[in-house]
Amino acid sequence: MPWYYYVLAFVACLFLTNGVPHFVQGVSGNPFPSPFASPPGIGNSPPLVNAVWGFANWVAAAVLLWFFGPAGPGAWAGWILIGAGMLLMALMLSRHFGKTRAG
Repeated sequence: MPWYYYVLAFVACLFLTNGVPHFVQGVSGNPFPSPFASPPGIGNSPPLVNAVWGFANWVAAAVLLWFFGPAGPGAWAGWILIGAGMLLMALMLSRHFGKTRAG
C-alpha cells in the first residue's frame, strides 16, 4: 500500500473514536461538549447536535476506511496503525472531556 493509505486509515480512526462519545451522549439525551458549542469544544451542545455529530464522524471514518483501509491477510501494519489511532484519540478525548466535565 502507498504510504498515504496508512495516514488516511489513521485519520479515519480518529473520526471513528471521536464519534463514540458524541453519539452515545446524544442518544442518551445528555448535553455534551462539541465543536458547535460556545465556546467550541468546552460548552455543551444539545443531545440532537451530538447524535448527528457522532454519526457524521462515523460516516467520515467509513468512507475513508472503505477507500483507504487495509485489506487482505498481509495488511497487519495497517491494522496496527488503526488500533494506534483509536488508542491515541481515546487518550486525548479522555483528558479533554475529563477536564471539561470536571470543571
